[in-house]
Amino acid sequence: MQRYRTLAEFYPFYLGEHSNRVCRRLHFVGSIIALALLVAAVATSRWWLVALAIVQGYAFAWVGHFFYEHNRPATFQHPWLSFRGDWRMWWEMLTAKLPF
Repeated sequence: MQRYRTLAEFYPFYLGEHSNRVCRRLHFVGSIIALALLVAAVATSRWWLVALAIVQGYAFAWVGHFFYEHNRPATFQHPWLSFRGDWRMWWEMLTAKLPF
């Protein structure tokens, strides 16, 4: 297993694991839904929505990996860097720096 110290080192590998556009789109949509659920949890004090946000966010991503990308999610080996990579990829897709 490759050891990465920084997001800058990890991110090229991360993007390589997300070369399929459907996989990237599922990550993007899952992240938006997770954000919406987190906002709803704070607004309504229904804290169980936090758990739902985490579950559904990963569900969208893992469907993308298992059915479209045909690889194991990077989060299994690099959880913190993968989480950060998700949000960087999300931002780059939102700002059109990465094809949606």
